[in-house]
Amino acid sequence: MALIDKIFGSKKTLSRLTRQELRKEEILLTRQRDRLFERLEKLVGEKQKIFQQGAGQKSPEIRKALAQTFELKTQEQMLAARELTLRSKELLTVSRLRLIKERNERGKAAGLLNLTDGDVVRITQWIEDDAVSQDIYQHRLDSLLELGADADANAIAGAGLTAAGQELMKVWSEMDKGVVKGDRAFAAADQAVRNRQADASI
Repeated sequence: MALIDKIFGSKKTLSRLTRQELRKEEILLTRQRDRLFERLEKLVGEKQKIFQQGAGQKSPEIRKALAQTFELKTQEQMLAARELTLRSKELLTVSRLRLIKERNERGKAAGLLNLTDGDVVRITQWIEDDAVSQDIYQHRLDSLLELGADADANAIAGAGLTAAGQELMKVWSEMDKGVVKGDRAFAAADQAVRNRQADASI
């Protein structure tokens, strides 16, 4: 894992990494994640186009070729989705480490920076394990770093999902189930996020 090697395998100990160094990695990972978002959206659009082309064709040969292309695009999509999960876990890791560093510098002890080699191995395994979802990884990482209820809730939310983000996820889930549709779904999501952000600012 390049990120883990870069952070934990350098000559610097973890406790000596600066907030600026961690923030730089955070920005780079965010850019990589955003490019993967765009790649996945493009693949979905290409697959939809291929599917429609096949639906309008009667030639078995052309349909076969389109089916093969669709399958290849699906494989590429799965690989990109896995890479997106990896980048998201890495981004969460760096965000958490930066949070601890910032709080320690402010004299608010929240979380540990003295990770052992065994801890690093576990983090690497969790990042690379497809069976470990982002939510599970977040819970395990926070437990390992001892980021509990006393941690800065707003800073933690910045690395994961805020209440507003959770509301958006809820609306998307309702769309999947057919509970809300189209413009009504967007309006509901937009209002829910606005309400959550308003509550948070009070």
